[in-house]
Amino acid sequence: RERLQAKAWPVGDMMALVDLIADPRTVLVEGGLIRLTDEQAKAILALTLSRLTGLGRDDIFGEANTLAGTISGHLEILSDRKNVLAIIRADLLTVKEQFAVPRRTVIGEGDHEMEDEDLIPREDMVVTVTHTGYVKRVALNAYRTQHRGGKGRSAMSMKDEDAITGVFSASTHTPVLFFATNGKAYKLKTWRLPLGTPQSKGKAFVNLLPIEPGDSIMNVLPLPEDEATWGDYDIMFATKSGDVRRNKLSDFATVNRAGKIAMKLEDDDHMVGVAICNAEDDILLTTALGRAIRFKADDVRVFKGRDSTGVRGIRLQDGDEVISMAVLGRVDATPEERAAYVKHANAARRAAAGEGDEEVVAVEAEDEGGDDAILTPERIEQLAATEQFILTVSENGLGKRSSAYEYRRTGRGGQGLTAHGLGGRAGKRLAAAFPVLDSDDLLLVTDAGQMIRTPVDQVRIVGRSSQGVMIFRTSKDETVVSVERLPGSDEDDTEVEIEGEGVIEGEATEIAETPTASED
Repeated sequence: RERLQAKAWPVGDMMALVDLIADPRTVLVEGGLIRLTDEQAKAILALTLSRLTGLGRDDIFGEANTLAGTISGHLEILSDRKNVLAIIRADLLTVKEQFAVPRRTVIGEGDHEMEDEDLIPREDMVVTVTHTGYVKRVALNAYRTQHRGGKGRSAMSMKDEDAITGVFSASTHTPVLFFATNGKAYKLKTWRLPLGTPQSKGKAFVNLLPIEPGDSIMNVLPLPEDEATWGDYDIMFATKSGDVRRNKLSDFATVNRAGKIAMKLEDDDHMVGVAICNAEDDILLTTALGRAIRFKADDVRVFKGRDSTGVRGIRLQDGDEVISMAVLGRVDATPEERAAYVKHANAARRAAAGEGDEEVVAVEAEDEGGDDAILTPERIEQLAATEQFILTVSENGLGKRSSAYEYRRTGRGGQGLTAHGLGGRAGKRLAAAFPVLDSDDLLLVTDAGQMIRTPVDQVRIVGRSSQGVMIFRTSKDETVVSVERLPGSDEDDTEVEIEGEGVIEGEATEIAETPTASED
């Protein structure tokens, strides 16, 4: 390489190309000679011997002339801006002819007032609330369906003294009202709640809402997304002591960050139910000792203020308290028609299940009085179309569905009638009671943090005085503290596989349907 660079080589016909390239590293020597640069010497030595000896002068000269013509063309283009623009125009016209299609994107005037909520996708969530005030939201598809009677799966990580007290499903854009123990209401959209996993702990309410010291969130109510329709609805409150109150839902359209007073409460009282209703609905209150009362919603007048304690909804026995409030559709039917339809429907269900013609006690004799009515097929079809079912679950995990026709309507303020047969394996108290549909799923949670999701259609329909079937097999000293309804189900898988535990699938265990003595 050094000897190649030390020798002066004749340029010959290549001088025109050397002048065209005008490489500042080129060293010209007098007499038409040139010295090779370091790069040129290395390029020559990189050639194989066969290729180097095969190079002819004419081939090299022809390639050099072609290269010189290309360089001259590029320099001519760069010498005038018009030449550059002409080439760009020609290229764009070529692209247009090959790929031009009508514009699919609509370009409109931009909205500079876009809020964070406009960027939030609409998604179904399950919101979980604990006794000590932790909340989180989890995507609904994170929970799989199990058969009733299973052992469930871990619902969330909690402290030893904590327990899950509320679960409900809502869209990310659903407004949610949070009711504190002091009667105040706070409002947030679901997407503002912390997102977690089924096992995560969540976030404390005190870090989300300006809760006053010593208070906690006791009730949570998802609202209709369209705020313009709130004036068509009422909101009904129920307390542990059996009081109820009705307000217009529009009273809560504006809730400041600091909250709004929702209901005045006594020192030892708290809210157990908040629901949206209208004057044509019925209200069902259920107590922990298995009593229930059904009355018209318009039996409770609409209160203009929000600082009263309301009126009496049910008269409680010693040691009893209200555990739930439900809104039922009102159906015009005589007591005799309701009794006849319930017997007919129960007999049809048992026949379809191949259980014979044995009749289930449906309506207690003292409730109705008189003989059953004779129903036409058209009337049976009408009553079937408007029939609702009430699910009741005891603290030991036994549950059942009963026709809402078995809960006769009375005036508010009475002692009610039997809602669930307690005692024995059913336990001494009820955990929950609310209306359900066949397509719904249930989420049951115990005070030990265990949870199970099971289809409603696996819970048997029996008389309201029966104990029902085993839905959740609880351990010793473990009780069900929350039962929530999940509308619909898209899951086809009926098993839950937990890492390290295999597949959990419960057996279908039933408790004999033994109606208790009438207490009405």
